Amino acid sequence: MHTSDEFYHETQQRRQFALDTLERYSGSTINEFQPWILLTNFPRYVDAFSQKYKCPIIEGSMFKVSHCKKLGITILDFKIGSPAAALVMDLCAFLPCYGMLLLGMCGGLREDYKIGEYFVPVAAIRGDGTSDFYFPPEVPAMANFTVQKEVSAHLEKKKVHYHIGITHTTNKRFWEFNPDFRKRLQETRPQVVEMDCATLFAASYAHRLPLGALLLISDLPVKPSGFKTKRSSEMVFSKFMAEHIDLGINILKKLDKV
Repeated sequence: MHTSDEFYHETQQRRQFALDTLERYSGSTINEFQPWILLTNFPRYVDAFSQKYKCPIIEGSMFKVSHCKKLGITILDFKIGSPAAALVMDLCAFLPCYGMLLLGMCGGLREDYKIGEYFVPVAAIRGDGTSDFYFPPEVPAMANFTVQKEVSAHLEKKKVHYHIGITHTTNKRFWEFNPDFRKRLQETRPQVVEMDCATLFAASYAHRLPLGALLLISDLPVKPSGFKTKRSSEMVFSKFMAEHIDLGINILKKLDKV
């Protein structure tokens, strides 16, 4: 059994290791991180944020970031997938951070969904595997209610069309031609599919760090012509990225006043 001194020393050692790793992976000092964080899987989101707010881009050995002191917001590209999602949460949990919002993309699984619409996940099916390190299987992966409430309220205020429901988080990117997985999606009835939310929700809950998500429907993978291609992906970035980022920034600014 650990004594209180041993526990304190272990906690401090873990904190220092996490912060050192975050500095190395991001290329930033801890003091540069702002109290609100936008997470993304796309380096182009960091580029667009940096260009609009005239903030430098910093790249470390893994993450690409831009810090805007005026907004009190850092945007961080953590790459893609559940291991990267867990890593960024484990490291950022030691920052003096008020809250985080994922600006991600997802595949819409409903007939009436359209590319460019938004999805607000309240929970995620834990098909990622990585979330098992945080909680046993019976614990659901839930988005933070306060954050998602503000996400929905802001979309309503701006009269932005969106859907709300459950996402399936998978750790397999190239699943579109897997009949067993497609059947599983039909049986479990999520509205969208992506690769990060369950891990982020579980890890943020474990670390007591408020986190929500605003997903952009970027493809319709269950339709024969709905797969994401190089051309369609470029269209999504050029047509919807700027609004997606602006919505995320305004949501965090609203949360700062809650």
